[in-house]
Amino acid sequence: MANPIKNNKAPKTVGLQRNLGLLSAVNIIIGVMIGSGIFVSPTAALKYSGSVGMCLVVWTLSGVISLVGALCFAELGTAVPKSGAEYAYLIETFKEQNKFWGPLPAFICAWVYVIVLRPAEVAVIVLTFAEYSVQPFSHLIGLDKMTQEDQTQIVKLISLLALGIITYINLVSVKLYLHINNIFSFCKVIACFIVIGGGIYELAIGNTKNLSSGFEGTTSNPGFIALAFYNGLWAYDGWSSVTTVTEEIKNPEKNIPRSILIAVPIITALYVFMNCAYMTVLTPTEMIESSAVAVSFGKKVLGPFSFIIPLGVALSTFGCAMSIQFGVTRLCFVASREGQFYEPMSYVHVKRNTPAPAVALQGLITFIFILVGDIETLIEFASFLIWFFYGSAVICLLILRRTKPHLDRPYKVPIIIPIFTIGVAIFLSTVPVIAEPSLKFLFAIGFLFSGFVVYVPMVYMKKKPFFVEKLSHAIQVLFEAVPSEEPKAL
Repeated sequence: MANPIKNNKAPKTVGLQRNLGLLSAVNIIIGVMIGSGIFVSPTAALKYSGSVGMCLVVWTLSGVISLVGALCFAELGTAVPKSGAEYAYLIETFKEQNKFWGPLPAFICAWVYVIVLRPAEVAVIVLTFAEYSVQPFSHLIGLDKMTQEDQTQIVKLISLLALGIITYINLVSVKLYLHINNIFSFCKVIACFIVIGGGIYELAIGNTKNLSSGFEGTTSNPGFIALAFYNGLWAYDGWSSVTTVTEEIKNPEKNIPRSILIAVPIITALYVFMNCAYMTVLTPTEMIESSAVAVSFGKKVLGPFSFIIPLGVALSTFGCAMSIQFGVTRLCFVASREGQFYEPMSYVHVKRNTPAPAVALQGLITFIFILVGDIETLIEFASFLIWFFYGSAVICLLILRRTKPHLDRPYKVPIIIPIFTIGVAIFLSTVPVIAEPSLKFLFAIGFLFSGFVVYVPMVYMKKKPFFVEKLSHAIQVLFEAVPSEEPKAL
């Protein structure tokens, strides 16, 4: 038999590889945080705050709050060197506390993110990509002359094609993903600068009427202020994305905190100045009534070059969808490695070192959501849980400081920061329920309960359907996938 080890060299480790340097880590955060929202509908903060001045305060403070939360995750990401972000911290904190209840919070987190929330987000984002990618060419292909039903079918077809490309990229190579994401992140930042540049030009020629209203009309309703912050912080979601891929970051003890300290302030500045630009050119009524604020802005400022805006939205959404899928596949990978999801989802391609089965699963779930359509409601009923899980992860930070003080913590935040973040998380996970009571929140609770129903037989009791062994073998053969090694402590 031939010796598999040649030239006395050790075989290459099969598993996730540390391919992401500081620039790539920064671009992952930018790739997830800047999606379609800042271009299409950054109006809710203005609507609920009541004035231009208060709206800018909301956008600025939302960026600061996001940075504070991200710094908590920076400590967690360096103390618990596993991919998966919230899931990894929940499983590390509670799995040894109680045989039944201990692993349950982490499983519910993975259940929500992997099965519904993240693939549904990717579906909505690629549909937005499809819609805006055809806008500059609508006259050429006769889209404006088609019926609404035909237009919808074309948008769905393009979105499925985009999903196929995104899934292929994440299947075949992490380095390919990094190269493409770096390019798209650069392009979306350029699109933001074009909007900001247009606003600066308008101010330079004396168009200050809209901004001169300042804080006039600011709401005194605490509930409306709460909703303004809720919508502002929703636009910043994605600041934890770098900790979802901790096992692939080079020198994570340095690059995770650094990437957060670079990316989040950059995005905060872009968001604040873009809103200044919007509110310079458009009246509050025009902004609130516009179906796509950046497009309305482009028509007024850019003239014949207004096609740049839908092109920018298309680039931004494609990169965002690709990065969200990249991150959630790592969460699926880690949950499966912990024995809480189907084991082959923790296998990696023997040569490419990508979690191929997990990527394929996410592509399949997203494919179903695109075909079904009307997924905005699905996201609405589950999205308020995001800050619930953020808050749970930060509680883990406090618990781990007490129960595992021996953990090496290359980065450590002052105690006031996690306490403040937990308060914000409680606030944001309860505001939607109190402000707009709806049956959709009962559906969310029902979905959480369905996770519990799955957890008891499949995870706690470790029951397996009769076909699992054959299916596992087929997945290994189809994806050339093998079990990976767990990461070592930093």
